[in-house]
Amino acid sequence: MIKLQVIGNLGKDCVTNTVNGRTVMNFSVAHTEKFRDAQGVQKDKTIWVECAYWSDRTAVAPYLRKGTQVYVEGTPEVRTYPKNDGTTGVSLTVRVQSVQLLGSRGDAGAAPSDGGGYGSGGYSQGGAAQSSGAADDTDDLPF
Repeated sequence: MIKLQVIGNLGKDCVTNTVNGRTVMNFSVAHTEKFRDAQGVQKDKTIWVECAYWSDRTAVAPYLRKGTQVYVEGTPEVRTYPKNDGTTGVSLTVRVQSVQLLGSRGDAGAAPSDGGGYGSGGYSQGGAAQSSGAADDTDDLPF
């Protein structure tokens, strides 16, 4: 099994659909790498990952809004499609197994705070450390 983990920001709001009686939440996540080229000029490279979360647990959908930072884990798929100019395009897609909310650009209180779970990883309020005991206070991980 191949597993893909992505941390990035949503490019648009989540769309929930029903396909053959099953619920799917579709959203796209952008991850931007900053690097310097051979001449020392700083550049950005953004990779877009299309996500399909097949689940009846749609309570997280209203929180999957444009700009929200998420952690997504799932199985990768590469899809090809015909482009308007006649060439073939390629996209990276993840069949989501779990999604966690890490924060948002303008709304620090946007994430649900009950700590409930979706998939194997659940959704959780991110950004600020969630400490409920002394052992959690020593954890220096940002998520």
